[in-house]
Amino acid sequence: MTRGLRYGAPLAVGLVLLALWQTVVTAYDVPSYLVPSPQAVLTTLQRDWGLLSRSLAFTLAITLAALVLAVIIGVATAFLFVQSRVIEASLFPYAVLLQVTPIVAIAPLIIIWVKEPRVALVLCATIVALFPIVSNTTLGLRSVDPGLLELFRLHGADRWQTLVRLRVPSALPYFFAGLRVSAGLALIGAVVAEFVAGTGGTVSGLAYQILIAGLQLNIPRLFAALFLIAVTGIVLSAATALAARIALSRWHESELAPQ
Repeated sequence: MTRGLRYGAPLAVGLVLLALWQTVVTAYDVPSYLVPSPQAVLTTLQRDWGLLSRSLAFTLAITLAALVLAVIIGVATAFLFVQSRVIEASLFPYAVLLQVTPIVAIAPLIIIWVKEPRVALVLCATIVALFPIVSNTTLGLRSVDPGLLELFRLHGADRWQTLVRLRVPSALPYFFAGLRVSAGLALIGAVVAEFVAGTGGTVSGLAYQILIAGLQLNIPRLFAALFLIAVTGIVLSAATALAARIALSRWHESELAPQ
């Protein structure tokens, strides 16, 4: 697939959908407090950019902090799991427990226990983003070629050398797959935590702007905030895909250019 088709086809579909949306709203004279037109959303985005950009920066900061924390904790946990099957069997169910517990159920408790709102939001988003890093990295560290593992043992490699020179390179594709999922989950966790916390004041996230816009029936601003969240998710996904391509393009078949 050529690069032009890879990026041009989704862009063309998006433009067609926006044109159809604008046509339907205009033809049926749909009020903006029900469904605003793309033009109205764009106008609102330009008019309220100062407010929305500060909220975007706040939400993005929470998301990136949570993603970094999830990577650190997740990779360290995966390294711990791979050292012993007993440790993995003992602790992995609790990682699953974090994954299946709805963040809206535990976010109020975290917000009550942690006095600093930003720290509480980061912790909530980290919990949401943690599991894909743990599960994928653990799977990657386990998925080594048995022949290569035996070769390392025959040459007297210790556990640290085997981990660094064999298991870590083998786990990189799995890690980046988990990272791509976790990047989106960190954004979702940040937004959901903001909804639960209802943080306001001089600096607040996009979720707070959505809440206020809904209460004020300022639907164009609500759509503008949703648009910024969607764009942020796309950018995060593209950034993680680019990082994987840079790290793997020279040696792993998942990122090798077709001959």
